[in-house]
Amino acid sequence: MKIRLQLVVAGLLLLIATDAAAAACDNLLDFSHRRLASSQEENLCEAYAGKVLLVVNTASRCGFTGQFSDLEGLYQKYRDDGLVVLGFPSDDFNQELDAEEDTADVCYVNYGVTFPMFATTGVLGEDANALFAALAEAEQAPRWNFTKYLIGRDGGVIESFGSRVEPLDSELEQAVVSALTSPSS
Repeated sequence: MKIRLQLVVAGLLLLIATDAAAAACDNLLDFSHRRLASSQEENLCEAYAGKVLLVVNTASRCGFTGQFSDLEGLYQKYRDDGLVVLGFPSDDFNQELDAEEDTADVCYVNYGVTFPMFATTGVLGEDANALFAALAEAEQAPRWNFTKYLIGRDGGVIESFGSRVEPLDSELEQAVVSALTSPSS
């Protein structure tokens, strides 16, 4: 009888925790997308709830592609504090490679990216994935590759930064630090 009661209590606690996680996912992160060069689907809210996120639309053949290095540097510098950079390759500006494996090589081999990268996707207009549609509604749609969206721990958009804003030693890094240290973001 005691073991059965413990199992019931454990089951109720799991149900409560699951309901709390589901409630926390009622925001723009309630979205699943396939990882780059993988069949793995990942729900952003389940994977990154409570983290500060920097969402970036990327491209492999863009004048800003070198920002992968600084995005990785930013990720390494602050990931233990709760920052996650999420990269979404897009060909909406006609600067992404056709083969996903080639995109993966640019990210992982050429630039040593370790932050999560997702499969090539639309980021503009009717072709935008659910996350970028929500980001466009909250802020604005990307005007070019390497537009960066800072999202607080609560899943709300804090600010967006254009392509020309460098990830390190910039107002972007200052905003990341502020988001990581703010109890409300």
